Amino acid sequence: MRPIQEIADRLDLTAADLMTYGDQMAKIRLAALNQNSCRPAGRIVLVSAINPTRSGEGKTTVSIGLAQGMQRLGARAALALREPSLGPIFGIKGGGAGGGQCQLEPSTRINMHFTGDMHAIGAAHNLLAALVDNAVHFRSELDLEHRQVFWRRVLDMNDRALRQAVIGLGGRLNGVPRETGFDITAASEVMGILCLAEDLADLKRRLGNILVGFDRQGAPVTAASLKATGAMAALLQDAMLPNLVQSTEGVPALVHGGPFGNIAHGCNSVIATKSALARAEYVVTEAGFGFDLGAEKFFDIKCRSAGLWPSAVVLVVTVRALRIHGGGNPESVGTVEEIRAGMEHLYHHVESVQAFGFEPVIAINCFTGDLEADLATIEAGCHEHGLPVARFDGYTRGGAGSEALAEVVLGAANKPQPPVRFLYELDESPQQKILAVASTIYGASEVVFSRTALKDLERIRSLGYEKLPICIAKTHLSLSSDPTRVGHQDGFELPVESVRISAGAGYLLALTGDIVTMPGLSASPAAHRIDLTDDGEVLGV
Repeated sequence: MRPIQEIADRLDLTAADLMTYGDQMAKIRLAALNQNSCRPAGRIVLVSAINPTRSGEGKTTVSIGLAQGMQRLGARAALALREPSLGPIFGIKGGGAGGGQCQLEPSTRINMHFTGDMHAIGAAHNLLAALVDNAVHFRSELDLEHRQVFWRRVLDMNDRALRQAVIGLGGRLNGVPRETGFDITAASEVMGILCLAEDLADLKRRLGNILVGFDRQGAPVTAASLKATGAMAALLQDAMLPNLVQSTEGVPALVHGGPFGNIAHGCNSVIATKSALARAEYVVTEAGFGFDLGAEKFFDIKCRSAGLWPSAVVLVVTVRALRIHGGGNPESVGTVEEIRAGMEHLYHHVESVQAFGFEPVIAINCFTGDLEADLATIEAGCHEHGLPVARFDGYTRGGAGSEALAEVVLGAANKPQPPVRFLYELDESPQQKILAVASTIYGASEVVFSRTALKDLERIRSLGYEKLPICIAKTHLSLSSDPTRVGHQDGFELPVESVRISAGAGYLLALTGDIVTMPGLSASPAAHRIDLTDDGEVLGV
């Protein structure tokens, strides 16, 4: 690893611009961020994927490798990526900092605690929860109805036992008993706020707008009315500053914010993205899970809010994912017919990308053991549909294995930028917005709202929140809300069970199917294989 100041020099950042964490990590100070608006903007390359397997398809690895390939071709590239959550690290997927010769460094520190942003977000969120229950306990002038409080607590860990909980037990001194629960920190509205806020003033405004519940007359109670805004912002003071690290080959990486794509908006912070754009020619960023989740939200939520628009879109595919979507078993050698059948799933995502005005570049992330016949079948299918395609071998070869993809992507990014095109207008009703996403991106023929969801929508209308954009929480394993329905889906019903108001983040969160906002661990979690050696080295991440 290079000294962090050497990486900062590549972005024209001086030692005075940095708040260093040792010699390998730093935060960019507020004064340097304020200079960004005076600098010319680079071009965004958005990396997304088809619906992945439970292990993921290497979208972060491809993003890092792509930037390394661009750097080898002489382009001034930077990365703008999300921070890993401890939930997946100890769960199924393991580390979230790339892999092989395409990693963020120092990868172990980034995966585990990093600069403390996740903890700060959890602390700010839970401070508000404590102030809510304090106001109920002391029967403050807000007259909060404890059965109408929906602000839950958060924890950066997969823990299904905390999804539903009863608090306030043990007598009057311990508060008012009520039902509540925990979400994972990556699903916190505070996380969404941090990632969409433009500056500290915008952060405080959004925090103050958080809706925590209702009083006994049915009027909304916000974080501002609980006088929580200042203290929450103070906890987030350093967390608001983007983190600067590097890739395996020294590409500058701004790694900041970590909302999940299936239960939040799945994109890194606006501040980090704009900071990278002000200091690099090309900024490679990713949006969580498949294009149906993070990437759609990147366009309809992040770009709409921040005035951003990419210059190119990359779709990551793998043999094993296409085999699953073609009805095969990814753990065994199958037939090319399975790959051909799975290509229909890819073509659906291509149409989704085209709905925003882009022709995607297809990146085939190659794994050891992939058969040449399968890889050639993917390439042939892309050529038949006129899709630019390149193999990616960055995991084993780093930037050298990424140059072919980088060359194609640079060609796409240097074309005239497509005009801004959203899936829906904000004046449309929440039902129309949800249907627009479900029909265009998922392939649903109908959206079915539960009785609870209809009540939620009525309250949203009465409170005047109907013009907010939509963030749909859905399984990442399928285009539908059913994780077992793989492949190309068309003409199904999308069930919406409830709609939450995320007034601070600035969107409505629609929960579909059996989606949960607190994941659980598997029978054999990655935590079983993580260890610390006697000389202080972390193994197994």
